[in-house]
Amino acid sequence: MENATRKPTIAEWAEDDRPREKLLRKGAAVLSDAELIAILLRSGSTTHNALDLARAVLQGVDNDLHRLGRLGVADLRRMGVSGLGQTKAITIVAALELGRRRKDLDPRDRHTVATSASAHELVRDVLQDLPYEEFWLLLLDRGNRLIERCKVSQGGMHGTVADPKVIFKEALDRRASSVVLCHNHPSGQLRPSEEDIRLTRKLVEGGRLLDIAVHDHLIVTTTGYYSFADNGML
Repeated sequence: MENATRKPTIAEWAEDDRPREKLLRKGAAVLSDAELIAILLRSGSTTHNALDLARAVLQGVDNDLHRLGRLGVADLRRMGVSGLGQTKAITIVAALELGRRRKDLDPRDRHTVATSASAHELVRDVLQDLPYEEFWLLLLDRGNRLIERCKVSQGGMHGTVADPKVIFKEALDRRASSVVLCHNHPSGQLRPSEEDIRLTRKLVEGGRLLDIAVHDHLIVTTTGYYSFADNGML
């Protein structure tokens, strides 16, 4: 009876249906999210093949890759997917982190930051999926070209400390003429808090004394961003 009801492993599937073979013949773009994750997992468990495990992982986040990108190894293990051990969880987290870094291989490519949208493009991948707050700077030259993108602080779910002394030291050390302030709200709330507003005003005033312009302050969430400059808040 066991042999009659056993699900075939991926290796026993028709070649056209196997994710790895499909990728080799047709390219990665034609594979589903589950098939790509199955390739990362490499193998299944005694009761489920790798594709079944991949589908279970995606179901755990309602098939939302943004939500999946916010999970760490411990979070994946807590999903309770049978057969998803530490090694497989590490592989998923590492692959998603590589995807986030893909657009930032060379921060010296001199992106011009002329709008809030162009600033958001440079920080979206590192901020939008985080389950805790981080504060970042875009350091710009006189032509509003990117000198460097750097993290200033990391906090918890409800806030992080952004020390003006640290912020302006980063700008002065790299001879930045202006900065764009950026931090995320893991809660998804796009509106700035009173603390966000007070900090922004303090940094704008401090920048004037040092001849370092604060061009904008972005609040980033998984659904978009809020720009202080676009909303007349600077």
